[in-house]
Amino acid sequence: MSAIAGEWRRDGAPGAAGSCGHILRAQAAYGPHACDQWNGDEVALGRRLFRLTPEDHFDRQPLVGSTGVVLVADLRLDNRPDLLSSLGVDPASAVDMPDSALLAAAWDAWGESCVDRLVGPYAFAIWDPDTRRLILARDPIGERPLYYQVSGEAFAFASMPAGLIAVSAEPPAPDVDRLRAFLAITSDEGPASFHREIRRVEPGSLVTVTVGGVGSRSFWPRDGCLAVATNSADLVAALRAHLDQAVEAQLRGAGNTVGTHLSSGWDSAAVAATAARLMAPRGGRVTAFTATPAAGPGVATRTGNHGDEGPLAAIQAALNGNIDHVRVVSDGRSPLDDLDADAELAGSPVRNPCNQVWLNAINRSARARGIGVILTGDYGNFSLTYSGKPGLADLIANGRWRTWFAHARAMTASGAMRWPGVIRTSIEPLAPRSIRNIVRRALGEWVGPGGAHCGLRPDQWAAAEPWHGEFLHDEAARRTAAVQRFDLSAYRKAALARFGVDIRQPLADRRLVELCLATPWEAFVDGGRPRSLARRVLADRVAPEILDAPTNGYQAADWHVGLAAAREEMAVELERLTDCAPAATLLDLPRLRHLLANWPTAGWNGEETLFNYRLALLRGVAAGRFIRRTLGGNT
Repeated sequence: MSAIAGEWRRDGAPGAAGSCGHILRAQAAYGPHACDQWNGDEVALGRRLFRLTPEDHFDRQPLVGSTGVVLVADLRLDNRPDLLSSLGVDPASAVDMPDSALLAAAWDAWGESCVDRLVGPYAFAIWDPDTRRLILARDPIGERPLYYQVSGEAFAFASMPAGLIAVSAEPPAPDVDRLRAFLAITSDEGPASFHREIRRVEPGSLVTVTVGGVGSRSFWPRDGCLAVATNSADLVAALRAHLDQAVEAQLRGAGNTVGTHLSSGWDSAAVAATAARLMAPRGGRVTAFTATPAAGPGVATRTGNHGDEGPLAAIQAALNGNIDHVRVVSDGRSPLDDLDADAELAGSPVRNPCNQVWLNAINRSARARGIGVILTGDYGNFSLTYSGKPGLADLIANGRWRTWFAHARAMTASGAMRWPGVIRTSIEPLAPRSIRNIVRRALGEWVGPGGAHCGLRPDQWAAAEPWHGEFLHDEAARRTAAVQRFDLSAYRKAALARFGVDIRQPLADRRLVELCLATPWEAFVDGGRPRSLARRVLADRVAPEILDAPTNGYQAADWHVGLAAAREEMAVELERLTDCAPAATLLDLPRLRHLLANWPTAGWNGEETLFNYRLALLRGVAAGRFIRRTLGGNT
């Protein structure tokens, strides 16, 4: 993982080299191993390197291709063998060929269409002197960040916002629309960043810069690019092969020991078990980290959930002799303790402060053990372990009533769902919010006012745009949108800079995701059992106790213990935010102060308390603090 930078003075004015140097220096934390720059008359490109794979030791960016283009890239290509074969390169001669050089060869051979052949996380920039174009690109999942800024005739780009802030003429100002969407938990759609003058390259997009302007186009998913699923047995075999392939590719550079997350869920168990199976023949080991709450009354369990994921994770770990299971026990740390450091490195407010506590604890534990790569189960819900249940609403929306009834009856007959749950799953996504609330009240559920889950003022909540995926009634299209809904790349780069730990997501492998998106919906609910396809795929590696668990794990089950430790600090922060105009414009500060003053003494697992304190109060304080400290508020 690297940090890239560049500037193009489109009017030919001098100064691009100096600006590029400033951008690179501001990103030193993200690339400590090497820093290099290429300077042209009006363009300068640079790269800071963080060595993570064996080939990174031979990385000599910026690179000049055979056609004269200049390239800088932050990438890991997970389909190196396929690319080498397609380019006619002998693998034996490519042991010292870094991924950046492989990308340069791909660009020389195929131009912009090379992005249709790349698998793995990447963000890159290409300067083409012949056409006087600058092209920026990000991978379809958005695993590497890339931002840009236009100031007059100067176009600058950087891996992280800090690089662009370093060359901005004015202090950073907040993008109110982007912050509103963040607090409303809608989506990260669009090019906006949290900084008003800084844009992001969207996942799966190419941004082309010319003298005349800046344009963007999406290149994923492509029509007809997805694999075609065959019969059930072949599909299970194909998915197992793709899972093995994805994990194997992401073990590159991990050495003899790789870290994994291991909860009591299917996704992390699948990744940990697969990594252990692949590493066993070469004597490798897996250190599987499970975040668990401290024992005692601090655990807030919920109906349908279990608060301690340790016991099931231990059962899974015991299936493989080369898994070392490490429980990372919560120490009641305040979620505000790391808030500033995480937000500063990510250039973004912390998205889930409660979960960030245990994520950081795992990263610290990995660093202490000398582990530089951690594999997670992220994105599995949209790919391998997709439940298929949302497809019931699609059938009704598309008027396929007979098909809906057949599947609904199969689900109830299998015991996987009851008729009230089937009907609710089928109808609720199609109903207006007012109707949904009536149903929830009738079922005895708590229904708060609009925006109860966020700390926004009522007028700001009313202005929040919904996620467009809510209105898609094609399950593959909706899952495609869901994969790109939240951009987590900056947080992962921040974790690497802070802890030296590279977070990787095998279940986001493009080949695996595309195969799952191409799979007929019926395969995911075969026999009337949601997630039936994943159950068959994982039966050879995931413990039956996990596959058959009647409850789901509840992350950060002792979240309120750390929150209570931060109560006084939050009170001070809310007072400061009163004098911070951008924060006071967005946040419902009177409500947040009221919540703080009326602290619960019990019922931490209730829906109303979760909405008010875990979501609205804590995320509101986190976002407000980011605005105040980073975006020009009072200090």
